[in-house]
Amino acid sequence: MADHPLISMRGIVKKYPGVTALNGVTLSVEPGEVMALVGENGAGKSTLLKILAGAERPDSGVIEIDGVAVESHSPRESQSRGIAVIYQELNLANDLSVAENIYVGREPKTRFGTVDFGAMERGARDLLQSLGISVSPTTLVGDLNIALRQMVEIAKALLIDARVVVMDEPTSSLTEEEVETLFLLVRKLRAAGVSVIYVSHRMREIFAIADRVTVMRDGAVVGVRDAAGLTPGDVVQMMVGRDLVDLYGQRTTPVDGTAVPALEVRDLSCGAMLHDVSFSVLPGEIVALSGLIGAGRSHAALAIFGARKRRSGQILVNGKPVDFNGPQDAMAAGLGFVPEDRKQQGLFLELSVRENMTSASLAKLSRLTVMSGRKDRALARDYATRLGLRQSAVEVAVGTLSGGNQQKVVLARWLARKPRILILDEPTRGVDVGAKAEIYQLIRTIADEGVAVLIISSELTEVLGMADRIVVMREGYGVGEVVARGATETQVMALATGVKEEAE
Repeated sequence: MADHPLISMRGIVKKYPGVTALNGVTLSVEPGEVMALVGENGAGKSTLLKILAGAERPDSGVIEIDGVAVESHSPRESQSRGIAVIYQELNLANDLSVAENIYVGREPKTRFGTVDFGAMERGARDLLQSLGISVSPTTLVGDLNIALRQMVEIAKALLIDARVVVMDEPTSSLTEEEVETLFLLVRKLRAAGVSVIYVSHRMREIFAIADRVTVMRDGAVVGVRDAAGLTPGDVVQMMVGRDLVDLYGQRTTPVDGTAVPALEVRDLSCGAMLHDVSFSVLPGEIVALSGLIGAGRSHAALAIFGARKRRSGQILVNGKPVDFNGPQDAMAAGLGFVPEDRKQQGLFLELSVRENMTSASLAKLSRLTVMSGRKDRALARDYATRLGLRQSAVEVAVGTLSGGNQQKVVLARWLARKPRILILDEPTRGVDVGAKAEIYQLIRTIADEGVAVLIISSELTEVLGMADRIVVMREGYGVGEVVARGATETQVMALATGVKEEAE
């Protein structure tokens, strides 16, 4: 071990109006160490990372890099000291190429002072290949899926001679294969003496990659332990301050297998990404669409909701064929849809929690096109109570909330319409384990009330823990269906990848 930590943050305090985000936080990272930083949304992790990156200034406390106190810390100085931060919310320009995004602000120049695009593309290609990323450096970032954008962000951060790489939820949109590629990269960095601060809500990843674990709760560090001496239960208990005995909950109302399906899809095809997919969801049933990223799950959800034009096939609601010309038709038929990317597609970040909650129910809250402020406020307060949000948060901008609370607001918007069919695309992406448990309980409750729930999730443990049935997709096709009870991750992955299970 070195004479001093590579990074040392001591007594860090950061206050915002009405809230103390960090209350005397101390964090240290050794050279060549993978430090997992975990905690519920709102625990203070993001604020701490912003201070390390120089994007925020602490109110008090000491930051040392290589044993030397940093007096004036800015993003530029942070980078010059070898600190590369990969934020959960990607910072890429969709209308620029992969190479241009990687080299932004560091473009190679010709001897005439102009950008050397050839050198830039060659450098980007070499970097991408070294990371095992199969994408052309000339491709526009806007044409990439979320997983590839995440990998480009990682490549962009690693272009500097980083001594510390901070990864904030780096695998939230990656396939299992891409996660393993990332882990190989992290291990290479560690072997080269580079430190990694790894933020994740996924316990399996933490124990696969971390040397030590720092746990935060309510703006303070509540434990720093060697990963080898911990269990997932230990980490969860420190994170939430209580035991989560049953994360996924249990069904209390049985599904009527003889009922007419609330939603039925027959031979649905859409563009080049969806081919002859068929499945059904009964009232009160939770069905999961599983498969690798790019399998066509989100395309199926968008086609069902009328946001993508189907090429062929039928969609039936309560046994009757429907032909939605757009999401408004789907909403009128009793469907709700929570999209994968809550910030880009699910929220009006500058508007209040109340305005976001009631935005899909304006007709119900209005009379002769005039909004009833009383009904509007009552509805928002009601769902804030149901979802465990503070009443004082109803009027704050939704963009200021933690990821878990933002997701609750998106759910509240659709629950306020009382849908008969609810489609949830990655409902717990980037959400901490405590908020996950609350969202799972909410999904259980609405299913027990008879709502048909269709979940799209990349987390197999979530799929197996929540679903009654699992429809597995691969390359745009439905390739199998399994009953969740008693199924294994191996069975689902075998269908998703087309690789037969090895005989035990």
